[in-house]
Amino acid sequence: MPRIVGVDIPKEKKIGVSLAYIYGIGRHNSLKILQAAGVSPEVRAKSLTEDEVSRITVIIQKEYRTEGNLKRELSMNIKRLMDIRSYRGIRHKRGLPVRGQRTRTNARTRKGPKKTIGAQRKKETAAARPAVDAKKA
Repeated sequence: MPRIVGVDIPKEKKIGVSLAYIYGIGRHNSLKILQAAGVSPEVRAKSLTEDEVSRITVIIQKEYRTEGNLKRELSMNIKRLMDIRSYRGIRHKRGLPVRGQRTRTNARTRKGPKKTIGAQRKKETAAARPAVDAKKA
């Protein structure tokens, strides 16, 4: 597997698709990177030369934020919103939908499993019913 900016990319796939395995690079950006590096997107990743891999790596490091740096930046942005107590920050802190979705129903992904409020009434089991009927008779 070729290793580009600390990520092992799949060797059997075309390089245009393989670069999208790097966090922060999608299909569109991978095609732009390959065009700048002078590499055909149809080439399989296993058949890349060391020179081509180094050209791709240099372009990614110069022009794109990827992997750890990008994740760190995103988490710092969310932390900043929470620190200044903006509406979005409060929603992040409470674990509620951030982008205006309804929460009366259908917010289970962010809110987690349903929490039942109030006491649950125990249902009688099928075995207990005939015994109650036998006492009446």
